[in-house]
Amino acid sequence: MTRTAAFGQAGQEPGRQVVLLGVALTLTAVAVDVLLVGSLTLFFDLCFLALCLGLAALVRRQDFYLVALLPPVLMVVVFAFVSLVARDAIADPRDSILQAVVSGVATHGIALFVGYALCLGWLGWRLHRKGDLASELERELA
Repeated sequence: MTRTAAFGQAGQEPGRQVVLLGVALTLTAVAVDVLLVGSLTLFFDLCFLALCLGLAALVRRQDFYLVALLPPVLMVVVFAFVSLVARDAIADPRDSILQAVVSGVATHGIALFVGYALCLGWLGWRLHRKGDLASELERELA
């Protein structure tokens, strides 16, 4: 198999599996960062960026919409979970849950913006890539 053929095989995973993978990998990055440092740092931000790009590369064409909405929802849901379990990792321990989620999203907003832009850009590139639709139809008919 050539490198081009392997690259063409990317993007065949169902949307539900990609979402579950995204949740699992984000929680893993949070757990590693909190266990090593005690709070969310640049490590989490970089993992989130790579994750957004990777999820956009894995999803099949029929489920683009699901992954296009995933990065902001994923970050808010993960921060809500973290605010329930270890609030001091993203905010002051005395903050309410909502205040901790808002504080976490505000603190990691640049990672959210860049990750979302990478995700949408990669999905857009895959959507408009010349020959991709023809090869997709060919694979489905075969």
